[in-house]
Amino acid sequence: MSRPLRLEFAGALYHVTSRGNERKAIYLNETDSQAFLDLIAQVCERFNWVIHAYCLMTNHYHLLVETPDANLSAGMRQLNGVYTQLFNRTHKRVGHLFQGRYKAILVQKDSYLLEVSRYIVLNPVRAAMVDSCEEWPWSSYCFTCHLQKPPPWLAVDQLLSLFGTERTQAILGYQDFVLRGVGKSLWPDVKQLMYLGSDSFVSEMQSKISHPELLSEVPAKQKRLPAKSLEWYVKQALGDRNKAIRLAHASGGYNQAELSHYFGLHYGTVSRIISGKSHKIQTGARGKT
Repeated sequence: MSRPLRLEFAGALYHVTSRGNERKAIYLNETDSQAFLDLIAQVCERFNWVIHAYCLMTNHYHLLVETPDANLSAGMRQLNGVYTQLFNRTHKRVGHLFQGRYKAILVQKDSYLLEVSRYIVLNPVRAAMVDSCEEWPWSSYCFTCHLQKPPPWLAVDQLLSLFGTERTQAILGYQDFVLRGVGKSLWPDVKQLMYLGSDSFVSEMQSKISHPELLSEVPAKQKRLPAKSLEWYVKQALGDRNKAIRLAHASGGYNQAELSHYFGLHYGTVSRIISGKSHKIQTGARGKT
C-alpha cells in the first residue's frame, strides 16, 4: 500500500504522533523526557515551528504543531532522528527507536485547534495513568494553565486568547473546556485518514495537492525574519569557525552546501561539525570579501 501524502504548506496545522518500535518505551526516565523537550525547543528555533499542545506518553508522543515555513518533514527528521541517536547513545543500544514514519493529520485551525489541544493533554487521563491532567508532568497542560512558567516555544497565550482577553478567566475557561472533554474522541471526525476538518476544508487541501505552486505561499505575518549574514555569525563566534557554522545552520537560514562553499570546506566536514562529531576548533574563520 502506498504511503499517505505529506501535504505541506505555509501555516499548516498538524496533529503529529510517533510511536516506539514494537510499541516499546521511547522514554525510560525523566532525563529522556526532558531531553526530548529540549530537542523540541531546538527544532522550533531552527524550523520556526509553533507548538500549541504536546503530551509525552511512555511509548509515544503527541504534538499539535503549526509550520509557518511549510517544513514539517524536515523538522520531524531532525526531531526523531536526533532523539534516536541520543537515546541509543544514552542507553547503549542500536537500531530504530520509532515505528516507521510519524503520523500527521492536517487540522482545520479555526474549527479544531481547541478540540485537538484538549484531546492531546487528556491522553494520560484516558490511559488511567493519572486522575487529572495537572498530575501529568509531561504535557503542555500545566504550562497553559500557568501552573508552571511556559517555555517560549509553546504558544500558550494564543490558545488562551480563544477563551477571553483576561488571563485568569481564560485559564478557568480552558480548564473547564478540558474537563468537559473526558470521554470524547476525535477520530470519527477524521476524513481519509489525514484531514480533520469540514468538507470544504478537505476540498481546499486537495486543491493544494492539485496546484502545488500554492504550497510555497507564505503569509507575510508568518515569514521568518531574514537570515543574518554569515560574516555576522563568524563575529558572534569570535573566530571559532565550527561554532559559527553551527550557529548559522541552527538559524535555519543556511543549508550545508552554502556553508561548505562559504567556509571553503568539504560538505562532509560541514556535516560532521554540525552533528558535533568534529571537535577540532579552528580560529580565524574566513569571511567573504
